[in-house]
Amino acid sequence: MIMAGKTNIIIIGVIIVVVGVIGSAYVNVLGVSEETQAIDWADPGNKELVTRGAVIYDEVCGTCHGNNLQGQPDWRTKTEDGMLPAPPHDASGHTWHHPDQLLFEITKFGGQKNAPEGFISAMPEFGDILNDEEIWASLAYIKSRWPENIRKRHAQMSERMKVN
Repeated sequence: MIMAGKTNIIIIGVIIVVVGVIGSAYVNVLGVSEETQAIDWADPGNKELVTRGAVIYDEVCGTCHGNNLQGQPDWRTKTEDGMLPAPPHDASGHTWHHPDQLLFEITKFGGQKNAPEGFISAMPEFGDILNDEEIWASLAYIKSRWPENIRKRHAQMSERMKVN
């Protein structure tokens, strides 16, 4: 009876080690560092993340949203095809009205996924172009450009959304 208990413990231990090795290999093959795995929000105080995000924003996001986060002209007026132009990501826009997780999802999966019924979003999905860390980095850069009072309000909202 005691032998069976020890055998079960050994088997469980071996399974845990095997799962750990496979998981580690999977992470290494994907090139995802432990630091990257830990990123789950856009920290505007993380200088390294913001610096990477600035490059990504300029190369990917700035084309539509403007290199100074200014958005496209008349961004609140629908175009002939029923879509809105790209909004600004600075304090004059509404990006900061949305919690981090929603901004991440909109960037990764496109605007249509979270759009209200009947709304046509021009925001494409970037999940095939940017990895999660790059998305968080670009969002950290955007947030780093907001005034402190908006950053505080946004952080409070994002934190409330994590709890709910």
